Amino acid sequence: MAEKDNKLFADFKPVTAEEWEAQIHADLKGKDYERALVWRTFEGFNVRPYYRQENLAGKEYLESLPGEFPFIRGINKTGNDWLIRQNIFVTDFEAANKKALTVLGKGITSLGFLFSDCCSVTAENLATLLKDICLEAAEINLVCPTDECNCSELFVQYVSSGEFDSTNVLASTAIDPIGTFVLKGVLADDAVSKLQAIVEKAKAVPSFRTIAVHGKFFANSGASVVQELAFSLAQGAEYLTQLTEAGLSADDAALAIKFNLGVGNNYFMEIAKLRAGRLLWSKIVEAFGPKSKEAGKMIVHSETNRFNLTIYDPYVNMLRTQTEAMSAALGGAHSVTVLPFNAVYEETTEFSERIARNQQILLKEEAHLDKITDPAAGSYYIETLTDSIADQAWKLFLEIQDKGGFIAAFKAGFIQAEIKAMAADRNKRYAQRRENILGTNQFPNLTEKLKPGFDGSLFEPVDLSEEGAQAETLKPYRGSQAFEALRYTTDMYSLEEKRPIVFMLTIGNLAVRKARAQFSCNFFAVAGFLVKDNNGFPTVEEGIKAAKAVDSDIIVLCSSDEEYIVLAPKAAELLDEEIFVVAGDPACRPELEEKGITNFIHMKSNILEELKSYQEKLGI
Repeated sequence: MAEKDNKLFADFKPVTAEEWEAQIHADLKGKDYERALVWRTFEGFNVRPYYRQENLAGKEYLESLPGEFPFIRGINKTGNDWLIRQNIFVTDFEAANKKALTVLGKGITSLGFLFSDCCSVTAENLATLLKDICLEAAEINLVCPTDECNCSELFVQYVSSGEFDSTNVLASTAIDPIGTFVLKGVLADDAVSKLQAIVEKAKAVPSFRTIAVHGKFFANSGASVVQELAFSLAQGAEYLTQLTEAGLSADDAALAIKFNLGVGNNYFMEIAKLRAGRLLWSKIVEAFGPKSKEAGKMIVHSETNRFNLTIYDPYVNMLRTQTEAMSAALGGAHSVTVLPFNAVYEETTEFSERIARNQQILLKEEAHLDKITDPAAGSYYIETLTDSIADQAWKLFLEIQDKGGFIAAFKAGFIQAEIKAMAADRNKRYAQRRENILGTNQFPNLTEKLKPGFDGSLFEPVDLSEEGAQAETLKPYRGSQAFEALRYTTDMYSLEEKRPIVFMLTIGNLAVRKARAQFSCNFFAVAGFLVKDNNGFPTVEEGIKAAKAVDSDIIVLCSSDEEYIVLAPKAAELLDEEIFVVAGDPACRPELEEKGITNFIHMKSNILEELKSYQEKLGI
């Protein structure tokens, strides 16, 4: 058999990188290689069109096995299992317990209890909440709106007095005074050091992690993958520093921390982020001199980003969260929450929660992503991405340390400035449709109209800053908000007035007019305008007549650049109050502008600003 294999492979000669490059340059036929094939990422590095084994040379950590320091290949030695988590909002403890028991029978292995009021959590209420739940079979996560809560102490008491083996109990609280500072702007001087006592008491339950690092706050404020990771690591290092200075051992401090990271739609980058995070966190913990390397394991709960969810065409959210959940699973997350598709605009329903659960169950039971340890291993592309993200995140992490650590850097406004600059760049890309939000800034559902009653705050960043804030706070938002506000304005206008009609005056070159009409229909539909496409008109006069017959507000001339010099002025002369638009950016544009034709839409248009201007022209 081996002899046959050797003969088979003998037919295929090795191809060198130089030969690949020569073939690529030949196929490009003079096009700029860097512009055509190299992806310039938000994260500060370039991605090449292909990678080879030599790209991984010198990376010693690749020799480690799964479950071994520095844990880049995962924290488990075998398998890639993760916990499927569902969050339950607790306003009634009995009702929340009933719901928890129900979902535990439907595939959930991790419960997140989100309390509306920490003061309501007592030993009696906690016992009600956890009644009949086997703590050795499901992870319990207690999340309070403030850091002044006693959930961790009550939970330890409950476990210690119950029938469970504390060594088999997985649990966490989300105490994160620095994360609260990030959103609210207030941080007491002793807020972190006070956690020492909580960590000491929680040691009675060995796998109980009491301190959270909410990296998802950065992700949902517009941060890049590198920024989210670097800022999360810096926040974790801040906890390690202050807790060890307060008297905790490095092992106890590290084992108390759990990372809650977002997961976005940049599929391969998110896989690499988790792998790079484990590598860097293990090195950070190592610098504190723990007794056991196990303390350097990075426990990550991944939650699909709110940043990517939309209100319009919400069922597309299922597609987004599915690929995001795949990234988290393949990247080696400890647990994953898939936000239901309607989570950002209404109270989730039994249907939407069931779909969110089943999205992860599908990845386990159908795709078997939980069976293979470190599924991304051996991919030259993902391994190189992992290295690049680790390199860039480490540089940013060190920059924060040079500024005195996370808290000092945040008080100085460094972290906010970095995220705001990144968010502005991302917003610009959305506005120019260099980055697409399916169903919102690209290919909107033409028949969809929102009903009145939507809270305007849904289209604004979330501002939780408190009076007396010591620093500018982060304000989470969604990438689609500006476009949704634009379209919702049209929807509300159309309740009292006629919805604006945009008419495609298609004429001339068949292929070009059809392409430009399709582009223009998509363009104006983003604002909720009613678009009317046409097969084509033999003359400008017939096209204008048809447009007037349907009471058009905007008429878009769709033809070829060569024909515009004649057709555009002729069409403009026949108009009354209608707004005239030329689809494209023709060479004759200066001549047309001299004749008073000033509206042009094309691939480089800032669609958000353009549509706002058309709304203003129409009095919307």
